[in-house]
Amino acid sequence: MPVIQTRIFPSPLGKIIACATEQGLCLLEFVGSKRIEREQQELQRLLKRPIAVGGNVHLQQAEAELNEYFSGSRIQFGVALHTPGTPFQTAVWQALQAIPYGKTVSYREQAERIGKPAAVRAVAHANGANRVSVIIPCHRVIGADGSLTGYGGGLQRKQWLLAHERGDAPDNKDLFGESLF
Repeated sequence: MPVIQTRIFPSPLGKIIACATEQGLCLLEFVGSKRIEREQQELQRLLKRPIAVGGNVHLQQAEAELNEYFSGSRIQFGVALHTPGTPFQTAVWQALQAIPYGKTVSYREQAERIGKPAAVRAVAHANGANRVSVIIPCHRVIGADGSLTGYGGGLQRKQWLLAHERGDAPDNKDLFGESLF
């Protein structure tokens, strides 16, 4: 029986847990997130297979690409993704991947980009259901007033990721000089 492979690796923002099938990466989340257990259970239900510690080519590629991203030498990801979801969620996640590195859009702009201008709340909910943090860049979506709003990895990480993409992220420190992790 095929399984969902999982492993943990380090990042500048703390340890990351990744899961992948033979088709591609299906979960990327910061260790310690309250969402991990729910997301893993949902994946097992949707993909009808268990999760087991191990590795595959997609996990290796994800780790390598994330290391390049965090070092500043990668702005686009090429790792294959396996992201089961509704057609609406899939459209929202594809729109997230079209947001250029270093840029942000509002939830309203994202809703307009998928042709559903009245679906701002539904877009925000679909962003929240994204299981592949950083690579599907939900951190690039902000409030209409420019404020940082919800992020499963925590607003400090969202702030750091956006600063990193602008080229001015502190080294594992928030804007007040305190260690994040």
